[in-house]
Amino acid sequence: MSDLFDAIVRRRSIYSLDDKVELSEPQIMELINHAVKHCPSAFNSQTARISVLFNIHHHAFWELTLKELQKVTPKERFPATKQKIAGFAAARGTILFFEDQEPVRNLQKSFPLYKESFPVWSEQSNAMLQYAAWCLLADNDIGASLQHYSPLIDNAVRKEWKIPEDWKLIAQMPFGRITEEAAPKDFLPLENRVKIFS
Repeated sequence: MSDLFDAIVRRRSIYSLDDKVELSEPQIMELINHAVKHCPSAFNSQTARISVLFNIHHHAFWELTLKELQKVTPKERFPATKQKIAGFAAARGTILFFEDQEPVRNLQKSFPLYKESFPVWSEQSNAMLQYAAWCLLADNDIGASLQHYSPLIDNAVRKEWKIPEDWKLIAQMPFGRITEEAAPKDFLPLENRVKIFS
């Protein structure tokens, strides 16, 4: 079987990470750029945008996220939240996934029959990019998880990194060296999930 066959299995939500990744920044970026370039999108619109945060930017992102979470988290639950965010901050870096809304609006104008579908297709293509990047990282022994702190952090992120107004933040992916493997997981019977008509 192909490497992809195995990478799909190896891709798990890994929360125990550190920054001791063997790959260099350029090598990591080669993986991520490959995913961005080759992931499909509706009408080849290529609406996905990313920001990859390393070093001080990575740490600043999780400090910013914690600050925003403190505003809305009950005081008694904040220590657990702080510990969770510290785990993400311990990683090597973070990928921020965005969708550029300008080309989505242009497609809605150009193809009014599919107007309602373009925002959905846009998010679906972003999900494929997230998955492709995740699998490529896993295939190189880099763990990751997918986080969703939008819209809570959107304005602060836009301000800190001068993100264009039309870039909609979809998800955040901390990644790093795996220090503890994910626990085994159960699977529903495939016969309940897959129907074959032959």
